[in-house]
Amino acid sequence: MKFVDFMSRDAIRTSIDVDDKETVIRTMASALLEAGKISEEEYESTVEAILKREELGSTGIGRGVAVPHTKHPSVSELVGTVAVSENGVDFDSLDGEKVHLLFLLVSPPDRPGDHLRALENISRQLRDETFCRFLKQSKTADEVWQLLEEADNNQFV
Repeated sequence: MKFVDFMSRDAIRTSIDVDDKETVIRTMASALLEAGKISEEEYESTVEAILKREELGSTGIGRGVAVPHTKHPSVSELVGTVAVSENGVDFDSLDGEKVHLLFLLVSPPDRPGDHLRALENISRQLRDETFCRFLKQSKTADEVWQLLEEADNNQFV
């Protein structure tokens, strides 16, 4: 599965300036709402589902990265977005460090395979130091999108 298959270019946010987990999740979900990927009626329940998943254990996986995600009936296909935070977000990460790169995923409950493939793709790419460094330096959504396309073409891993 490739980033371009599920990431919403219009929902990518760079230079986000929030410092806590709930606010950054709401910011990213709002970006998906503005991009037309989730509905206004389902926004709050989607955010609540992501936050409930976080209660099971932080998706702040370390090295400045978090991958908040959930399955939710409001979407008919896997959708996602990326956010970059220069100052970092306190995300209760496993290593205690602030998060600078965030990938948010929402998938339909009846498509667990897509959900797992997307998580696997993200985690594989995030193991690449060069990809992470360039992503952290991205100042525009177009720069992030170009990096995602390059990752899809195996230019990093």
